[in-house]
Amino acid sequence: MNDNKQDFMEHVAELRKRLFTVVIFFVAAFAAGMFLSKPLIVMLEHAPMAEDISLNAFRLTDPMYVYIQFAFIIALVLTGPLLLFQIWAFVSPGLYPNERKVTLMYIPMTVFLFLLGLAFSYFVLLPFVMDFLLELTNDMNIQEEFGIYEYFTFLFKLTIPFGIVFQLPLLAMFLTRLGIVTPQFLRKIRKYAYFALLVIAGLITPPDVVSQLVVMAPLVILYEISILISQFAYRKVLNAQKTVYHE
Repeated sequence: MNDNKQDFMEHVAELRKRLFTVVIFFVAAFAAGMFLSKPLIVMLEHAPMAEDISLNAFRLTDPMYVYIQFAFIIALVLTGPLLLFQIWAFVSPGLYPNERKVTLMYIPMTVFLFLLGLAFSYFVLLPFVMDFLLELTNDMNIQEEFGIYEYFTFLFKLTIPFGIVFQLPLLAMFLTRLGIVTPQFLRKIRKYAYFALLVIAGLITPPDVVSQLVVMAPLVILYEISILISQFAYRKVLNAQKTVYHE
């Protein structure tokens, strides 16, 4: 009983140490983000998507809020891989050697898919959305005045969700390896998944059919890729189970 309590306290102490490391790194990354925010904001202000837009500060604190938002997001992006590594390092002693190697690969894959989702939403989706909104503004004879805080908040709401949604194939692989889902199950719920993806596309885009189709297409492709990856992972699980059975 005492041994179990001691082991539990050791795990808690290790978890606390790892979380403290992540928090310290986040604070350092936030400080670095304060230096990186200004050139990044200036670069995005002069990007092709915003070069014809005059950004205004409707409140005295708007530039400061945008500045802090960028620093916070930069800190999250930089800290994400470390957080995932600390989680892996905490649970890895309970994994088999081959499982440690496979799960460690999830970290760079997660970062890559997140950045890929950001790039898609910024370079492909954003121009369609901006064109639609500007055309709607002109059709309604509305004088265009864009606030810097509103613009970048809109930008974050449009791009960051895609960084998360692009984790779908990786999530399918992970859940399949845990035995929670199978490729057969993903195929069975395909039509419901498509409907859910359509709802997501409608929530993060204007009521424009073209923009929604632009969003929906990669989401469907991601889901189909998730099925293929789940099938690959499922075969690995079956082979591993057969090997254990024969031994």
